[in-house]
Amino acid sequence: MRSVYRLFFQINADSANQVMQFHTLIVMGVSGCGKSSVAQQLVDSLGWTLHEGDAYHSEANVTKMRKGVALTDEDRADWLARLVRLLADTAQAAPEDGVVLTCSALKRKYRDQLRDGQAPRAVGFVFLDLDYPTALQRVRARASHFFSPELVASQFATLERPDNEPGVLTVDATLPLTDIVQQVSHWMGAAAATNTEHQERQP
Repeated sequence: MRSVYRLFFQINADSANQVMQFHTLIVMGVSGCGKSSVAQQLVDSLGWTLHEGDAYHSEANVTKMRKGVALTDEDRADWLARLVRLLADTAQAAPEDGVVLTCSALKRKYRDQLRDGQAPRAVGFVFLDLDYPTALQRVRARASHFFSPELVASQFATLERPDNEPGVLTVDATLPLTDIVQQVSHWMGAAAATNTEHQERQP
């Protein structure tokens, strides 16, 4: 495993500059936005570890989704806790290695739970932005996946867009896969350059 590509992202908070070092990227968005495909391309490029969030749902959650029953906050609580432990265990086992996780992360409080679970390691999110008709079309075409097309509308109803949240890149999910990965790579490079400039200005 290659050493982590150290990604730095500078944000403004209370007029003071903070520099965040990402070891974890979470590819997020509604079902059908292409999380798995983008994440796989990213790990191939970066040499990071990939975890598919859907693999950590309980059988009860999977059964509900197969039947077209939307998950509640309570249903997602144990799932998110498992993902937090997974990321923590991965970081402990290989602290210098990076991780890419696929996770819908639809609500701000879900994203904050994932962020807080990684502290002081910072988490970056890649939000794959997609409209409802395209998401529905894509999910209907995925015959092998347990997620019912009936749930696409509920995901859009639940989604709290991560606009203006720190450490988030929003990408048009209808772009070709190579273009999406290129945008993420550019974001990472620009953030690293920002950090270098910040360090050079330090007394």
